Amino acid sequence: MAESEIRSVMVPLAGAHLLIPNATVAEVVAYSSPEPTQDAPDWLLGTFLWRGWQVPLISFASLTESNQAEPVGNARLCITKTLIDNERMPYIAILAQGFPRLTTITTDNVTEVPMQTKPIAVAGKVIVENTEAFVPDLDRLGHLVAHATFGALPLTS
Repeated sequence: MAESEIRSVMVPLAGAHLLIPNATVAEVVAYSSPEPTQDAPDWLLGTFLWRGWQVPLISFASLTESNQAEPVGNARLCITKTLIDNERMPYIAILAQGFPRLTTITTDNVTEVPMQTKPIAVAGKVIVENTEAFVPDLDRLGHLVAHATFGALPLTS
């Protein structure tokens, strides 16, 4: 692997894609109905138990206000490591519409897409080999999910 290559995962969402570093993906599992979180925003679908952890499940499409309902029939859960230093929430899960796929990002196959305004927790948008994708602000996303899931929980430990 050359220095200018980044191993990534393209996560299919409802009407969009999400591009995240492969190193942040812990596992992709079949959809499991989450336990609802009281007074949660629409994009926080609840939590589910995975390997002994209560993992918050989010709809990134709802978070970015695409207003497209995400079906759960063939959905997968893309469990990712959070970048925030929080012992209570080391993982979050993103609702994926099908199987995420591995991709290698190089300077030759990625183009930045200018955005007038960025939805919350979005660092930018790119086109990778003809697929347009959001690039999330994983740090901001982790903080948003921690606050929505646990309320007054400190952001970092």
